[in-house]
Amino acid sequence: MAKYPEVGAPAPDFTLPGLLLTGDAGQPAERRDYRPAEAAGGPLVLVFYPGDNTAVCTKQLCSYTSDLDRFRDLGATVWGISPQDLDSHEAFARRHDLRFPLLADTDRTVAKAFGIAVPGLGLRRSVFILDGDGTVRWRHVALAGLTFQNSDTLAEQLAAL
Repeated sequence: MAKYPEVGAPAPDFTLPGLLLTGDAGQPAERRDYRPAEAAGGPLVLVFYPGDNTAVCTKQLCSYTSDLDRFRDLGATVWGISPQDLDSHEAFARRHDLRFPLLADTDRTVAKAFGIAVPGLGLRRSVFILDGDGTVRWRHVALAGLTFQNSDTLAEQLAAL
């Protein structure tokens, strides 16, 4: 298994398909490819979560959506990444009105590159904060994944950049 990228090291580069809810319930979701380089100039929060519509993941992503303006005020962009496909992500986002991009790492290539893939189980719940140059500035990788880093912790880390 790959090691987690060290704080102060460049984050692995990737391109993943993702979607973003852009309007009301009847509006189509915007589907496109996402690359960390497009967030250059501002912090990028990568939220790796095990699964759509699971209890802890739902609570985590709903809490980050509730605090999205707070993250934006700190200049940050938030992306969620999990192994489910875009159709699953769209249903999840619509059900809970999630307002940041959800990316589909269906073969767990990106999870492997970040050292958080767990054979047979998926991935470890993790958050990586990258600066505007794509350097890892903070990370948290959960051992069990039954809890998550709250918005206050993420905001403190973002404010320290």
